[in-house]
Amino acid sequence: MGTSYGNDLTFTTDPLTVADHDGNTYNVVRLGTQLWLKQNLKTTTFNDGSAIALVSGSTAWSNLTSQGYCWYNNDVVNKNIYGALYNWYAVNTGKLCPAGWHVATDADWLVLVEQFLGGASPGGGKLKETLFAHWTSPNTGATDEYHFTALPGGWRTDAGTFQFIGNYGYWWTSTSFSPNAWSRHIQYDSDRVFRSNDKNEKYGMSVRCIRD
Repeated sequence: MGTSYGNDLTFTTDPLTVADHDGNTYNVVRLGTQLWLKQNLKTTTFNDGSAIALVSGSTAWSNLTSQGYCWYNNDVVNKNIYGALYNWYAVNTGKLCPAGWHVATDADWLVLVEQFLGGASPGGGKLKETLFAHWTSPNTGATDEYHFTALPGGWRTDAGTFQFIGNYGYWWTSTSFSPNAWSRHIQYDSDRVFRSNDKNEKYGMSVRCIRD
């Protein structure tokens, strides 16, 4: 009587959490073929251990031509909810996300929105956290059905002004459109994901990381 041998099967499971260089942990969510961090990035160091400059003053922020970050309204209380706001100089280093991850490119966002979510509208609603703990009413179309939990962290302008927390969430991509860069934003009063390339590298926006 013969002996039957089964094939060895190897299963690769998605990580549940990922830590940045500071030790902050982030949940991981699968969206189609992509793995995203569920929270906005809040690291104060690059993945090689070098520090990112914390820039508080509006004039200093406006004059900055190198990597920098801040907390909305210079209030660290916003760190654990909304993460940090980074200028694009920090994004462009390629060292902002944990090793094995990168700041989502314009193409990454296009795959997410156009292929997985089925289009910019109602894609934005599908990404937003529901209800009104952080989003201003009416939080149009918010379902958070894939647990991306997008939050309205606002931005910091190239003049150093903080705006729109509660109303808008802005995310840099790592894709340049010199002298600007591609970004995305989601609004309290729309179910759409907006794609833009009209903001220069001095703006401070949230960042989401995606697996390499």
